[in-house]
Amino acid sequence: MADEAKILEIVEIARTSGKIRKGANEATKAIEKGNAKLVVYASDVSPKEVIMHLPLLCKEKNIPCVEITKKEDLGAAAGLSVATAAVAVVKEGDAKAAIEAITKGQGE
Repeated sequence: MADEAKILEIVEIARTSGKIRKGANEATKAIEKGNAKLVVYASDVSPKEVIMHLPLLCKEKNIPCVEITKKEDLGAAAGLSVATAAVAVVKEGDAKAAIEAITKGQGE
């Protein structure tokens, strides 16, 4: 798994220079439409059912999916004042190279 700080940095860069979708529902829609480039979800989400489907959907659509530990960190990286369960990067912006680097690291 890629370094968490790096993942959060990618979310921040994508937020400022590209486009992201915040929340499990928005991330799910982005995956289903096939326009998510990277999906990041938090492992401390309760109930787990909220995010359980994300890795499966991503695998189905061949979209890189990474897990981080804290939803608060993910919320902050997404520019929110609250925690968020998941974020989907829709337009990479300046984070394109970094996303490609971690997806190659996952060995898909």
